[in-house]
Amino acid sequence: MREAENIREVEALGVDLMGFIFWPKSSRFVSERPEYLPTKCKRVGVFVDEDITNVKATASEYGLDYIQLHGKESTEYVKKLGGYHLIKAFNIATAEDFEVCQVYEGLVDFFLFDTKGKSVGGNGEKFDWSVLEAYQGETPFLLSGGIGPDDAQSLSQPSRSLSLPKGHPQFAGIDLNSKFEISPALKNVEQLRKFLNEL
Repeated sequence: MREAENIREVEALGVDLMGFIFWPKSSRFVSERPEYLPTKCKRVGVFVDEDITNVKATASEYGLDYIQLHGKESTEYVKKLGGYHLIKAFNIATAEDFEVCQVYEGLVDFFLFDTKGKSVGGNGEKFDWSVLEAYQGETPFLLSGGIGPDDAQSLSQPSRSLSLPKGHPQFAGIDLNSKFEISPALKNVEQLRKFLNEL
């Protein structure tokens, strides 16, 4: 997010977290501070292998509640951000991709499972949710990757099968991004409203 009025409208829908991308290579990059920042939901700053000094400075300037690390940040890097609420993103395609998560247990508040693709994130495609059965970690996770308006039913119905995320004990939330955009960083508010009501 980066447009003040769009931020206000999406915040009014009752979302829990709102993301701001601080990776210069992203089409959603926040190059200057928006005229309005949310006060009723948590602010999440997304970084990719950024210098820690810059991460901390941006977190202070924007009053970030969470720092989301979407690169190849090491556990040593993560430990240097002690005192911040953290989300560590991982690109998932197969069950084996969860193995790298293990060393981050206890260091972050949430994992974010995104689709493995050409870019570090924002690929707009789903991975096979059935691989979530292989995730046995203790850290709650957020589900990302190509979730769109037609996914409300499969996400909201409890399932005895772990092939749907709702059936996983560590499933904590979903990340709604490109499938709800009019253009990069500009959300379709009515589309979001309809989806959240269905959810």
